[in-house]
Amino acid sequence: MELRHLRYFLAVADEGGFTRAAARLHVSQPGISAQIAQLERELGAVLFDRSARAVRLTEAGELVRRHARQVLAAERGLRAAVDELNALVRGSLVVGMIMACTVEPFFAALAAFHRAHPGVALRLVEDDSDRLAARVREGTIDLALIGAAHRAPEDLAAREVVNEPLAVAVPPEHPLAASDSVTLDALLAHPLLCLPPGTGIRASLDAACAEHGLVPAVAMEANAPGAVLHLAARGLGAAVLSASMVEGVPGLRALRLDGTAVRGVLALVTRHAPAAPALAALLAHCDDAFGTGPGTAGGPPRPRRAPGARASA
Repeated sequence: MELRHLRYFLAVADEGGFTRAAARLHVSQPGISAQIAQLERELGAVLFDRSARAVRLTEAGELVRRHARQVLAAERGLRAAVDELNALVRGSLVVGMIMACTVEPFFAALAAFHRAHPGVALRLVEDDSDRLAARVREGTIDLALIGAAHRAPEDLAAREVVNEPLAVAVPPEHPLAASDSVTLDALLAHPLLCLPPGTGIRASLDAACAEHGLVPAVAMEANAPGAVLHLAARGLGAAVLSASMVEGVPGLRALRLDGTAVRGVLALVTRHAPAAPALAALLAHCDDAFGTGPGTAGGPPRPRRAPGARASA
């Protein structure tokens, strides 16, 4: 008995006749009749009542139909499983990350995935958060690590890995350094240093100012958080970044930013479509590295800060 016998049998049973079944399968009617006759000989039972104008299943035929569907479903499942395995043996993924990325768990996830699936090529793309999100939407990037204000974009599936408040860094001689915190109004009286538009931290600063009807006057911008901090250390302004970025930086004093509920978010984003096998495997490694699980943008907050994670652009 071969699988084609079962396919031919089900076609005749579903179509109620050999001629219609032959047309559906694009084979000759005598050919399909011969295959069904061979199946009946192997099973030792008549499967169709051919006496009436419309072919009907016999009692044995009804039994065979139930089992034939199960066998063919199992065959499809087997093929799908092998296809998934092949996709993890060969293929490629495009992974986006914010510029000057310093999030160690993300690199650990990429390394663990490469060790487990060396046949899948990984291509890394650096850009700002807005452009990375746009490329995920259009399908040219499979997975991206982006920053955002409040939450990841709601039209993307997200795993939030960092959620923390904005903070300020100034050198000890700065007028704001006398206190442990600063209000937004007081901060805006001084030159600001920040990341450029299109980054999550800048979006968070702009959102915080918009809450109070204010417009931030950013004196200087730099693409990397480290560059922003170097500018602040040289007295060029007050650096506005996330809390983890300004903690323990030599030569700078970290200040809490009071009076705003806006938080900086770092998230892994993909499209909402079901993940291909290779992408699903990479997401699993990301979950292990960050201690997160699948979620959607706009859902409950994920861990405020994953172990080893530092918010970035």
